[in-house]
Amino acid sequence: MTHEYIGNLHLHTPYSDGYVNHEDVARAAIRAGLDFVVTTDHNIWVGGIDGYRTMGEDRVLLIVGEEVHDQTRDPQKNHMLIYEAGKELASFAKDPQNLIDEVNKAGGLAFIAHPVDPEAPAFKEPDLSWVSWEVEGYVGLEIWNFMSEFKSLLKSFPKALFYTYKPSQIASEPFPETLSKWDSLLAKGKRVVAIGGADAHAFLIRKGPIRRTLFPYEFHFRTVNTHILTQEPLIGDSEIDRQRIFGAIRRGHCFVGNDLPAPTKGFRFVGIGNQGQISMGNTLRLGFGATLQIKLPLRTTVRLLRNGKEIKRWKHTEVAVYTAKEPGAYRVEAFIPYQGKMRGWIYSNPIYIQ
Repeated sequence: MTHEYIGNLHLHTPYSDGYVNHEDVARAAIRAGLDFVVTTDHNIWVGGIDGYRTMGEDRVLLIVGEEVHDQTRDPQKNHMLIYEAGKELASFAKDPQNLIDEVNKAGGLAFIAHPVDPEAPAFKEPDLSWVSWEVEGYVGLEIWNFMSEFKSLLKSFPKALFYTYKPSQIASEPFPETLSKWDSLLAKGKRVVAIGGADAHAFLIRKGPIRRTLFPYEFHFRTVNTHILTQEPLIGDSEIDRQRIFGAIRRGHCFVGNDLPAPTKGFRFVGIGNQGQISMGNTLRLGFGATLQIKLPLRTTVRLLRNGKEIKRWKHTEVAVYTAKEPGAYRVEAFIPYQGKMRGWIYSNPIYIQ
């Protein structure tokens, strides 16, 4: 039996540049219906905070990670999300490959944060995209970052004001450049896991008479999340459960869901071959053909890609089936109409066919 859990893997607290403490983060996550949430403060790992938080009969697992980058670099590119290393690693930020090596030595997981993060000249915000693509040994990419997308829309103060008061208009889809980079890595035979995150800060805006919290955490936690699939359920033991959560993420047993237009819970992408059924992140031998099955939470548009190239598109469907006859990395994208436009809804991790 497969168990699905929803979490957010990128957010900040007052330990770096966020405005909401860990306890309030946990409460917001519970109200939003998350099962786990991971804080990733800049260049600081805060020990002793991890564990379950409860509110009534509901609970959420709060986990502490870190977002590391070289603060002496101008501009400060190459941000790395680090999970489960269990220690401070910011001292290794100057050399991205050395940082990844240290994460792996500690048994952690390294993800490239916001691979594309364009500048916003109107607000003097620099481009903070990842540039050191020669590195190896990282687990994956953050293919969708809510705040990077917001930043790309900041063309003027009126535009910023509009999206501040209409935040539901922001999340449209991952940057095409990010998806293209991911697909190029997959086409080269690399195993690269995709995650998504809010990059929540809950900035307090003060401008004249305006006082407003920019994107409260509860709102953020209803947008771009990472859904994981496990064979064993979470049992309420924080150490066991965090191993199950990050074990699933490390193996790519997860997908990125934009939960604001409609809940993405219930999406499934499986492969069936001579050796049985497999999930995202796993490998299926081609043999005389492999069947790929897609199940969506509701009827919408979905497409299947092989090594980044669309090979099939279905409209207004909940279930789709495709017989694969070529090796490659197969992944799914689903789209849904919301507030006047088609938006990215679900982005699966690949099934690898050999």
